[in-house]
Amino acid sequence: MQRGELVAEFKCGVRAWSGGWRDPDERDDVLNKDGGSGHGEKRMHVNTQDERKKKMNEAAFSNIGRKISERIIHVLDEKGSDLGNMHRADVIRLMDARDLRLVRRVTGAEPPVYQLLTGTQIHEERLRLRERDKATPRAGPTVTKELTFSVNIGQHDLDTKSKQIQQWIEKKYKVQITVKKGKNAEEPEKKVDEIFNQILQTMPGTATFSSRPQAVKGGKAVTCILRHLSKKEEIAHRETQGAQKGGPTNKENANDRASDDLHQ
Repeated sequence: MQRGELVAEFKCGVRAWSGGWRDPDERDDVLNKDGGSGHGEKRMHVNTQDERKKKMNEAAFSNIGRKISERIIHVLDEKGSDLGNMHRADVIRLMDARDLRLVRRVTGAEPPVYQLLTGTQIHEERLRLRERDKATPRAGPTVTKELTFSVNIGQHDLDTKSKQIQQWIEKKYKVQITVKKGKNAEEPEKKVDEIFNQILQTMPGTATFSSRPQAVKGGKAVTCILRHLSKKEEIAHRETQGAQKGGPTNKENANDRASDDLHQ
């Protein structure tokens, strides 16, 4: 390229940039002309990542075609019958003769297990797996909410914060509560514990301590973490409540009724 042509091309690029890139495609063409990393290339990379994730979701059950990497494989037919170990060339001939597809079943076995299926069977199995995945709850990262207030908080404000904590606990969030002591650092720990217990008592059978109260910031504050009860803990709480309802007083009443029935 001559020097004059190079200068002209450079000026053209400068004008296009200074003009604000009227056309996004024009911008990407200039930036990527010599293999640069323009935004168009980044968008393509994002799309590729999305497609890759989608393919990975279906990779567990998909037709591998004729790409059988192993020389000998164990084969099941479309009805589930065991065809035993077969050479991959024989499997391909069987696929062609019966218009079947091949999917992996057990890759960790020796030899690996494959199954011959129809296109309809593969489609139905994928639908079944998707429905199963939707029905299976996914445990995401635990969210922790934080609240900080003074030990001298008024009852109305404490009630308001307790309701907010209840809403978070019902959503299975963890809640970190920090109570700051007053200017008097010798504030009795009992007063702080009473606040924590009062909050916890608004959620019987729902919340418990994930981390019990402990001093922080050089003793100037006390913090704890509340969490939702586990399924096992909820069952145990209900059983405890049921046992308490059937306590001595209830038993005495039941005995009195039985005695009255006998005298009648």
